[in-house]
Order: sequence, then structure tokens, then C-alpha cells
Amino acid sequence: MPALVLLGAQWGDEGKGKATDLLGGSVDYVVRYQGGNNAGHTVVVGDQKYALHLLPSGILTPECTPVIGNGVVVDPSVLFSELNGLNERGVDTSKLLISGNAHIITPYNVTVDKVTERFLGKRKIGTTGRGIGPTYADKINRVGIRVQDLYDESILTQKVEAALDGKNQLLTKVFNRRAIEADQVVEELLTYADRLKPYVADTVLLLNKALDDGKVVLFEGGQGTLLDIDHGTYPFVTSSNPTAGGACTGSGVGPTKISRVIGILKAYTTRVGAGPFPTELFDEDGDALRRIGHERGVTTGRDRRCGWFDAVIARYATRVNGLTDFFLTKLDVLTGWEEIPVCVAYEIDGKRVEELPYSQTDFHHAKPIYETLPGWSEDITKAKTFADLPKNAQAYVKALEEMSGAPISAIGVGPGRTETIEINSFI
Repeated sequence: MPALVLLGAQWGDEGKGKATDLLGGSVDYVVRYQGGNNAGHTVVVGDQKYALHLLPSGILTPECTPVIGNGVVVDPSVLFSELNGLNERGVDTSKLLISGNAHIITPYNVTVDKVTERFLGKRKIGTTGRGIGPTYADKINRVGIRVQDLYDESILTQKVEAALDGKNQLLTKVFNRRAIEADQVVEELLTYADRLKPYVADTVLLLNKALDDGKVVLFEGGQGTLLDIDHGTYPFVTSSNPTAGGACTGSGVGPTKISRVIGILKAYTTRVGAGPFPTELFDEDGDALRRIGHERGVTTGRDRRCGWFDAVIARYATRVNGLTDFFLTKLDVLTGWEEIPVCVAYEIDGKRVEELPYSQTDFHHAKPIYETLPGWSEDITKAKTFADLPKNAQAYVKALEEMSGAPISAIGVGPGRTETIEINSFI
């Protein structure tokens, strides 16, 4: 009953799509368990590059069934736009399954997200403006719209009207915006019902039966550990739980069925949006990492903030997720540096701190303490085994492994599907 969780061990954008795609041919189901189209995965297959936002990365692997779990929030217009784009490129998307309990991102959720973020001004969180947070808020406030509601017009109408009672007060009296008509929202949502229906399933039952039958299920998280609503750098976080525990609540599969938890680590660190980032670089090295690593958000199009590897964050990710393995990506981007700094601890108020501080104030004031490792100049993109890597690259990987607290079982040495060194099999 092999169930694996694959998640970001930093602030997202670590290369989860590449890792999921690598495993896709060996698994029967790939499940997105949280987030929405605020996530972004880039997968390179041959000379083709695919940018996925809402769909599980396994959609590109014909052998497996992609699943959107109950913990995901779904914008139907984005979903069908993404499906259409893949179909036009010859990708078969007919096996996709969507939980009837997944929540729908409505037009008013998007509106509230955008006007609220603008209203915050300098205090803004840095959201994508795609309605993710307000949809999760509606879910918690029990006024959310679920996929299954599209098949009962009476219930759908009641729920939309209930949600808009408060939101229209906010839009008209606080933000000076026009009220949103419930009938128009219902009419728009109903246009998606027929096309969605072939994909809708009881995914909780299906996934548990699959595991009982010995099938391999891979749970794919969006964003990253430090963006988790409970365990991230709050309030500069996403609205769901990308950490390993979220795989259980977001799919309906119990924790005793999870056999392995794999954290994706970039060989340096990046972040999109506002919030603290101790190793962030504002110099030529930061610009070089951004340029060489093509560090631009798949979903947002924003330049990513770049910095050196942070072992404190890696250790934290190991702890809160119970990581069994790391997949280290983008090692090739570091080729060419004579020396590579690695953050091993923080200085906070003159004291050395080796674990992530629980206090938001302390983390904001954390200054990185670096150890410098020798770099390498050899091209590593053709390396097939760990022994093929230059000695200094091997030493860099081993140092990161020791500092992070879990074995590095795979290494990305280039953007392509085959440009990966597998040290230990994940399955």
C-alpha cells in the first residue's frame, strides 16, 4: 500500500512538477490535495515545456490517473482553459477525476481577493489575486460552494445568496464597489455543470480502495512548507496546508497509509511575494541566480526573490513534515561559482540560533550565519550517477544532506525530464 507525499520544503517553486513527473510512470494516481490555481508547476518533456497551475502534474503521464482532491479550490474557467490547452497539444486529459467535495472559486471570491489586497496597501500579503484565500474563508465560514452543489440549483442559489449577503455589504460600503447579483453568479456557475460532471467522483472512496488494492498513490502539494497557513511564515502564507498533514485532510486518506514523505529542495532558495527571507540577495549573485535559474513565477509571472541555501529552513521542513527523503533540484544553476555560501544558523539579537524561531518578530530580525563551500565549474547536466558529479558538487550535496536531516535521494541536474540523478528509489 505505497502512498507517497511530495511537497515543497521551502517557499514553493522548488521543482515539484519535475519530481512528480519523474515518478508519474511508476504510480497509479497523482493527487493534488490543497491550493488552487495559485500554484505553478513547470514540466519539461523532451523539447516541450508545460506550465500547470491547477492540474496535477501526473496529467502528462498516460499511465496514471490525475485527481483533484477535496482540499483543493477549483476555478472552473481556469480548469477548462488548462484542459483545453493540453488537449490542443495532444495530451489526453480524459482520466482526470475531481472530488465532489472540492470547493469552487466563484467570481465574487476573485473580486474580494483583489479589492482587499489593494485596500491593504503597504501591508498587503502578496496574494495572486485569484480568489484562493476568500474561497477557503468561505469554506471555514460554512458559506462555500462545492462542486456537488452545481447539480442542485436550489441549494446552489441558496448558498450563493447567503455568501453574497455579507460580501455585498463589504463591497458597497467599505470598498465603494457595485453589488454582485446572485442570479448572475448562479447562471455562470451552472454553465460549467455539464462539462464538469464526467470528471466528478467520490475520490475519497476511490483512493482508499486503490491503496487497499496495492496501487501506488502520489500526493502532490502546491506551494511549500514555509507557506503553510499553520506552520509557515504567517501572515505571509497561503490559505491551506501544503505540509504533509494536509495530504490526509485534503484527500481523505488516513495518516497510517502514508509510507513516504518526500521534500523538494532547491539547491538555493527563492520566494515570491512579501514576507521575511533571511538569505535574500540584493547583489549580482542574486541577479545571477534569478537569470540562470529562470526564476519567474509560473502562475504570477513575478520575478522570484533569490538567496543562498538555508539549512535552518530545511531542518524545519524535515521536522514538521516527517520527511523521509529530499529531492534536490537545480544543482546545475550553481555551476560557475568559486565559492557557495550556505546559511547554517541565524543571528538574532546577538545570539546564534540554529532552529527556526517560533516568534514572527525574531524571524523578521534573523540574520544568516554562513559557511562557505567550494564551488565547481564543470557542466553537470549530463551526469547520470552521483559519481559523475564533480567532487565539489558531491561535497555540496553531502553537506546539505547532513545539515537538513534527511537523505537526498534524487538530484536535478537540468530542467529536462531525464536530467535527474536517482540515488535511492522512491518506490
